[in-house]
Amino acid sequence: MIPPGHWLGMLGGGQLGRMFTHAAQALGYRILVLDPDPHSPAGAVADRHLQAKYDDSEALDELARSCAAVTTEFENVPAGALDRLARAIPARPSANAVRIAQDRELEKSFLADNGFAVAPFRVLKCAADCADIPPGLLPGIVKTARLGYDGKGQVGVGTAADVTDAFRGLHGQPCVLEQRVPLALEVSVLVARSASDRTAVWPIAENRHRDGILDVSIVPARIPEALAAEARALGLRVAERLDYQGVLCVEMFVTTDGRLLINEIAPRPHNSGHWSIDGAFTSQFEQQCRVLAGLPLGDTTQHTPAVMINLLGDIWFDAPAAKATREPDWAGVLADPRAKLHLYGKREARRGRKMGHVTCLAGDVGAALAAGARVKRNLGIPEV
Repeated sequence: MIPPGHWLGMLGGGQLGRMFTHAAQALGYRILVLDPDPHSPAGAVADRHLQAKYDDSEALDELARSCAAVTTEFENVPAGALDRLARAIPARPSANAVRIAQDRELEKSFLADNGFAVAPFRVLKCAADCADIPPGLLPGIVKTARLGYDGKGQVGVGTAADVTDAFRGLHGQPCVLEQRVPLALEVSVLVARSASDRTAVWPIAENRHRDGILDVSIVPARIPEALAAEARALGLRVAERLDYQGVLCVEMFVTTDGRLLINEIAPRPHNSGHWSIDGAFTSQFEQQCRVLAGLPLGDTTQHTPAVMINLLGDIWFDAPAAKATREPDWAGVLADPRAKLHLYGKREARRGRKMGHVTCLAGDVGAALAAGARVKRNLGIPEV
């Protein structure tokens, strides 16, 4: 165990790192954030911000000398950086787990090879791979194998010619073509797994997206308990097969015929788990710190139904074509005494940029949804 008072390292300075930093500091730890952005949200609140690139060998060695263990806040940190750090201090999650999760080809192959149900797919490494696409894969979505997120690097396709055009439009980089499956809804499973193989799972989140970006998470998900139990078991199996240490999010499709398909995995806390800060006995960020420091896992029981609303930079603009920004009506949001506002400390609002979230708590999911709808109307966020 790493006792409170020691330094813990964080690769990445975004909002997930910021919320981790707050949680770890509450437990008594000091946090060193490595991030190249001088204005990173996590760097602004950390005990120390090491401003350097993620593959800067001198900075990585300084982090290893200064910290007792290190974790990550986003999946696109170079796996080689974690390999280097792991030679000196515990790195949770491992470089191997991150390496798989940050590459859709490796991720899909890992899931399929381990017997997990996924949407039918085909790897596209060159233009020749776009020929003779099996008709059963269409319509589908072409996704870049790396660096795609929040709907970026994705193109819907209906014909074989569309696949070729999409591949070229994505600059010929390795991609995955996934069949578009008939969806009833999307859910996510948040799992924690310690170095001693202890595990904990939060209630399932039901997720709605707008333009490829998470819009609302509803917890607990409105699905049969048998399906929720199956989703929890799948999430735990993924963490076990990855030999994962930390907090892991497994995103899943629920098909119209009631099947669960794994969509993707995120080797970190997740947007759909932000509700846990206010609605569970242990938040995903406190749990991430507990795993990193070798502390016992916290209770993931949900004490209050919750609806989490993502706040994008669009709400700082009066109209779609507007260039000037203005401050949203936070007083109107907080007029509901059980609405919890979290802003991420980003200096500039941009359309599509995640700026914060609001969690609405209530005695039941229906009341939480009604409160969330009021928040969205107040802020001018359209319903999905």
